[in-house]
Amino acid sequence: MRAIVIHAAKDLRIEEREAEPVGPGQVAVRIGSGGICGSDLHYYNHGGFGAVRLREPMVLGHEIAGTVAELGPGVSGLAVGMRVAVNPSRPCRHCRFCLRGLPNQCLNMRFYGSAMPMPHIQGGFRERLVCDAVQCVSAARAGTDELALAEPFAVALHAVSRAGALPGRRVLVTGCGPIGALVVAAARLAGAAEVVATDVVDEPLEIVRRLGADRAVNVAAEPATLAPEAAEKGRFGVMFECSGNERALRSGLDVVEPRGTVVQLGLGGDVALPQNVLVAKELALVGSFRFHDEFAQAVALIDRQRVDLAPMLTGRYDIADAVAAFEHASDRRRAMKVQLAF
Repeated sequence: MRAIVIHAAKDLRIEEREAEPVGPGQVAVRIGSGGICGSDLHYYNHGGFGAVRLREPMVLGHEIAGTVAELGPGVSGLAVGMRVAVNPSRPCRHCRFCLRGLPNQCLNMRFYGSAMPMPHIQGGFRERLVCDAVQCVSAARAGTDELALAEPFAVALHAVSRAGALPGRRVLVTGCGPIGALVVAAARLAGAAEVVATDVVDEPLEIVRRLGADRAVNVAAEPATLAPEAAEKGRFGVMFECSGNERALRSGLDVVEPRGTVVQLGLGGDVALPQNVLVAKELALVGSFRFHDEFAQAVALIDRQRVDLAPMLTGRYDIADAVAAFEHASDRRRAMKVQLAF
């Protein structure tokens, strides 16, 4: 089978790899679609991110969906020919966090396409993937291109769950990359009274309007647009910070109302925070990391057409054109979510 393998920054290859046998409790999935994530782009453009570096060749990819091709012994609830989204998150289910019901914090997590451990955890950008049956969530209507959005949408759903109830609350989303855009859709689905999204370029803002943003503001071109929202100690109940930019976080604190919640998703390294603002306004600052139960929820919402994520898809390439796909996905003025067809 063919697989997309990263060897070093800008060294992406299509390689032939041996197909794995299907064991008890496992299924083979014929991958149909795979979405290129920000972490994939970091491996492609920089050879890693932060302290996480490539130390051996690694199959990329964790936003994947396909069709069940073979069932191993003891598998029930799935059938050959079913379309499935594949959950790339594989917690150990035995560590203290798994046993406390926090599998996204697993101490021995095996997440597809990750160079954190050594040997690396090989990813899902391959023609045939053997995985545990419990990783597969079936769908009746949605195609594999839609189902491959389940993983990033699950990230957004988890973030919304960290914010508490949204009905009647005004929401600010800063940073409209793929995760920020999906948070807009998730917040709208959760009943937010108003969703305002910000970014520093126009192209992603047009997409978030189609995903449900009431207002989409280019804060580089119009830096004073949100200034009135700081009146009377702030007017937003919840802020989702998806850019990882210190200025976005600091300015956002000014427009969040007392006892409001700031959910941090974006990763940008160390930042300085005005402690006086956090204390005086009694703000809750919480992180949001990956997902667990939300993956099946994401598949169900997509499959039942409760949410339309079609505006997210801005490019689709054959596996043979993987390098062109990664170059396209690296240009955020042209790309929101680029997928590979296997």
